[in-house]
Order: sequence, then C-alpha cells, then structure tokens
Amino acid sequence: MKTVVEVIAKALVDHPDAVKVTENERRGLKVYSLTTAPGDMGKIIGRQGRTAAALRTLVALTAEKHGQRAQLDIRD
Repeated sequence: MKTVVEVIAKALVDHPDAVKVTENERRGLKVYSLTTAPGDMGKIIGRQGRTAAALRTLVALTAEKHGQRAQLDIRD
C-alpha cells in the first residue's frame, strides 16, 4: 500500500524526489503519512480537496478489502 501511495503521489507532483511516505501503526490502524515539497502540496490536495479525498478513499478501501483499517495523513 505504501508503494501505491508513493507511485500515485509522484505522478501528480513536479518534484517526485521530494515525495516521502511513511507507515505507522496505532491501535490496529495503519497510518500512512505523505509529505512532499511545499510547492507541490496544492497538486496533492487538488481542487476543493478532491484529489486528497480520492487518495484517502483509495487507501481506506484497499485496506478494508484486505481486512485492515488504514488512513492517509497529508503533511505539509
């Protein structure tokens, strides 16, 4: 899952080398934290937050399909 988020995020931004995804676990919930260059944050969030919402939905549904719980945090 971490790799999928990283590949999608790198495809969206101008500086793919600045994309970093970390994975932590809190009480059975996998938390993926996405950080990128400050100038690329708008591309990750998207118009009215649609791109960010789509990424979060993708992470949650993929985890649910595998019987897990996960969320995506987008950090600035």
